[in-house]
Amino acid sequence: MARPDKAAAVAELADDFRTANATVLTEYRGLTVTSMKQLRRNLGSTTKYAVVKNTLTKIAAKEAGVDVPPELLVGPSALAFIKGDPFVAAKSLRDFAKENPLLVIKGGIFDGKAITAAEFFTIADLESREVLLAKLAGAMKGSLAKAARVFDALRIKMEAGAPAAPAATVVDVVEEAPAVEAVVEAVAEEAAPVVTEAVTEEVTEEVTEEVQAPVDATDATVEEKE
Repeated sequence: MARPDKAAAVAELADDFRTANATVLTEYRGLTVTSMKQLRRNLGSTTKYAVVKNTLTKIAAKEAGVDVPPELLVGPSALAFIKGDPFVAAKSLRDFAKENPLLVIKGGIFDGKAITAAEFFTIADLESREVLLAKLAGAMKGSLAKAARVFDALRIKMEAGAPAAPAATVVDVVEEAPAVEAVVEAVAEEAAPVVTEAVTEEVTEEVTEEVQAPVDATDATVEEKE
């Protein structure tokens, strides 16, 4: 490869590393041209699947600030730069590999960290990000519903002029309900340790806002009464 062409190829690869949500390294030796075309169709337009020389991959990854373990750069390699939903693309690669054993998953980069082939298949077996968020939120809401109902009932009573419930009752209910962060971390860790950090913050914020609404309304009512 001529020097200008090599520089252009490295620059393009470095950009792919920077913009990809995840990158999977595979060995394609033995796959036919027809099979490769089918794999690209299965992955869709949001994933770029390309055969790349390991030397160029190593240079481009370093330029992009991505740490690719040396053991992943052994043998002929093809890289899947996933720019859409990593879970959906991982499932497509997993399913294709099951039907075409010549496609070997070496490992990759997920959420900025290197993962092994075993960790890749763990990710591929998970639900999509949206489904996982919904399940985590549902599990949390069930645990926090009691506290939310108490706060809302207290607000209604106070608006109607009825005596406020003893402070101890409210405190007891709040203490009984598990902390938002604790529930998210427990459920996420059980579902998939590799994605706990990625989903915890977003689910915590989403559900906390929903539960906090009646609490804020109650506080406002108390201030008005005072």
